[in-house]
Amino acid sequence: MSVTSATAFAPASVGNVGIGFDILGHTFPALGDRVRARRSAAAGVRITAIGGVVRDLPLEAAQNTAGMAVQALLEAVQPGFGVELEIEKGIPLGSGLGGSAASAVAGVVAANALLPEPRPALELLRYAMRGEAVASGAVHVDNIAPSLFGGLVLTVGIDNPRIKQIPVPPMIRCVLVHPRMFLGTREARGILNRSVDLADVVWQTANLAGFLAGCYTSDLAMIRDAFEDVMIEPQRARLIPGFAEVKRAAMDRGALGCSISGAGPSVFAWCEEAQASAIAAAMAQAFAGEGLESDQWVAAIEAVGARVEETS
Repeated sequence: MSVTSATAFAPASVGNVGIGFDILGHTFPALGDRVRARRSAAAGVRITAIGGVVRDLPLEAAQNTAGMAVQALLEAVQPGFGVELEIEKGIPLGSGLGGSAASAVAGVVAANALLPEPRPALELLRYAMRGEAVASGAVHVDNIAPSLFGGLVLTVGIDNPRIKQIPVPPMIRCVLVHPRMFLGTREARGILNRSVDLADVVWQTANLAGFLAGCYTSDLAMIRDAFEDVMIEPQRARLIPGFAEVKRAAMDRGALGCSISGAGPSVFAWCEEAQASAIAAAMAQAFAGEGLESDQWVAAIEAVGARVEETS
C-alpha cells in the first residue's frame, strides 16, 4: 500500500562545534522540528500550516526552508503528485540551534517517505541544502548533516559532499544555553572577515585535528586542549552580551570546552555528565548578569538523526 501521509522529526544541532566552521556539527536531540507531508493531486508544494514556537514564517514554498527542500526533491524525482506540508517548529528562530536546517531535513524526510522508491540520505542532504540556503543566504551543511544523519558529523565538500560520523566518548554531555534574544544567521555571517592570518589557520587546523583525534581515542585531555576556536568565535563574541563571562563560568566548573552554537546566540559546552548541571546553572547565571533570561538543556550526543515517526 502506498504511503499518503508521513510525519518526520529532525533534531536541533550545534553547528561549527567551535573549531569546525561550516564543516563540523552535532545533533542536540532535546529539541527539534516536525513536518507532516501529505500527497496532493495538485502539482508542487503547498504549506498549509505552521505552528509551534515560531509561527510567522513564509507559507510560500520557495521562501520557506522546508518548502524549498521538498520542492527540490519533487523537481528531481517527478513523482507525479504534489505535497502539502504542515510544519511544527520546536526550535526558536535565530537561536543558533539549526532551526532552518531541521525544518528542511524534516520536510525532505517526510516527503521522501511518500515516494514509491525513497531516495538515500546522501541525496536528501543535497535537497535539504537548497532549503537551508533560503534562510542563511549561503550553502553550508554543518547543521543539515548532523540533523539528518545524527551524532557528530564531519562533512567534506559541497557539490559532492562526503559525510563521516565521528565517535563521541560516551561520558560526554552537551550543555546548551539559549539566551532569549534573536541573532540572524545572515548578520552573524556578514561580520566575518574574508581573510585570516596564516598563523591562525595553522592553529585552528591543529585544534580541529587534535579534537577529532581526541574523539576517536576518547582522550578527554586532548579534546580539552584542542577545543579552542581562534578564527570565528573572537569575531562573533561581541554579538552575544556576556559571552566571555558565560564561557568563563563553564570552564571554571570543569567544561572541556565552550563556544558559540552555530551563528549564536546560543552557547554550548562539552563536559562529563557529573559536571553538566552545575555548568548549565553557571552559564545561565552569567547570562542573567547581563539581564538576559535563558533556557538550558543537557543531552548526550547520540548518533540518531531525523526519523519518520508516523505514516498512513
